[in-house]
Amino acid sequence: IKARAKLGSQPNNLKHTDALKPRFDALNNLIKAMLDVTKCTIQFKELPSEYISPDNPDMAMALAHIPTAVYWTTRSVVACASQIVALIGPGHEHITSTTEVWELSSLAHKVRSINEHLTKQLELCNRHIGEKKHIEAYQTLVRLFETVRIDNNKILRALIYSKDDLPLFDGDTKRRVSVDVLRRKIVMLFISDLDISHEELFVLIQLYNDTHQGKLDRPYEIVWLPVIDRHAPWTNAKEETYNRLASTMPWYSLHHPSLLEPAVVKYIRNEWHFDKRPLMVVLDPQGKVVCPNALHMMWIWESLAFPFTSNREEALWKEETWRLELLVDDIDPGMLAWVREGRHVCLYGGEDIEWIRRFTMVMRRVSQEAKIPIEMVYVGKSSPKDRVRKAISAIASEKLSGYWQDPVMVWFFWVRLESMWYSKMQHGRTIENDPIMLEVMTMLSFDGSDEGWAIVSRGSMEMVKAHGKKIVDCLTQFDSWKGKVEEEGFVPALTEALLPLHTHEHCTRLILPGDTGRIKEEVVCAECKRPMEKFVLYRCCNN
Repeated sequence: IKARAKLGSQPNNLKHTDALKPRFDALNNLIKAMLDVTKCTIQFKELPSEYISPDNPDMAMALAHIPTAVYWTTRSVVACASQIVALIGPGHEHITSTTEVWELSSLAHKVRSINEHLTKQLELCNRHIGEKKHIEAYQTLVRLFETVRIDNNKILRALIYSKDDLPLFDGDTKRRVSVDVLRRKIVMLFISDLDISHEELFVLIQLYNDTHQGKLDRPYEIVWLPVIDRHAPWTNAKEETYNRLASTMPWYSLHHPSLLEPAVVKYIRNEWHFDKRPLMVVLDPQGKVVCPNALHMMWIWESLAFPFTSNREEALWKEETWRLELLVDDIDPGMLAWVREGRHVCLYGGEDIEWIRRFTMVMRRVSQEAKIPIEMVYVGKSSPKDRVRKAISAIASEKLSGYWQDPVMVWFFWVRLESMWYSKMQHGRTIENDPIMLEVMTMLSFDGSDEGWAIVSRGSMEMVKAHGKKIVDCLTQFDSWKGKVEEEGFVPALTEALLPLHTHEHCTRLILPGDTGRIKEEVVCAECKRPMEKFVLYRCCNN
């Protein structure tokens, strides 16, 4: 550059500028290559010795090549100096030699090759350092959760990116805040990816808003920790999805998913078994995990589950019995009123519209002949949604029975049943030692079958249920057992009439979303009490 400047200041030499351009270009390329390899060499000296030693294979190979890099860099400096002196020296005709340009280009190529090799080794060394830091951060998290603390501040800072002073986004005020807003509070970590169902988020927001009005009155706080695949590119579509979800949530969330460190993601997957389905890990004011997943009890008991500990969950189950109120809860307040009034209620489901027509027709006939009003309500199926919508459309247009218009109600009904199963399994309950578990298993096996099903109840405790064909056949034969209705009541009479229709042949399916691999106990068939075979089902339903 200095040579070019000096030449440019001499009018007599301007005519040689074009002829000298190849030499200038070769010099510039060589100087750039020298600077690059020098910077790379210095970076090796700056690597933290506590994470990588000279004995490391990648580091050892780099150190072996650094003397070669120094030699060729020094030789290149000499060549450059010689060329520059020749260019700016007096009396030189500035005639470019092809040999000189070739020599400079050859040196540049040699130095670039050395730099590429050292850069590759540097990347391997940095990767090794990153892995060591990752392991260290993970082990730090493990130790933190095993240590007794006076508050939750240290553990929350380890989870929620301590390098950022304002890592949280407040969904209420729409401002960024520090982790200190969570100090000594019950903190519920809502862990999910960006694929959260509309129904799940809608119900969770409703439960959160119904607990208390305002943050000052709320005895707990929720923090959304979005888990993303760091190996996949972060696209504008993902950014928009994240922003839309975060703006919808009234609780706290990370102001960007990248703030969730890889070590934290590893801990979440390994220790809390996060895979695809959302989790709600509860930390007490000291930062101790008091429930590995409170979503199940939140779906079942809502705010009654507070403070969302495993002990509270166990206590709530001890107070429960299998009854229609547990099955329906606040999903349908009108149905709960029927239960209090002692009226007969029939819940039924499935997606076979022909069976639905046969069942509702014969049930109406039996209701008229028995002179007993029966409130029938269609509760659909856990999936697929479109088929359930078609069934609801037919039920509504043909006025076959009552139904739930809001698809969220159907979704919540089945999610609560699944949550009951998961909750019981977490506490080691089986159908042999828990009557509620037996009933839940039966309901879920109904949903897993291809045919319809029905439950008939009166009041809170009288209940009978059966698969579609069995209950239709039984109702069709009403004349043979209607005499028992006046003596025993409709539900007991129906229960007795169903007994002769019981057969040993059956094919029970229990389809549960998510990973059940961590459930060690065998699952027993609710029909015959034998262990069920386990299969892996991958399903994509868009109809």
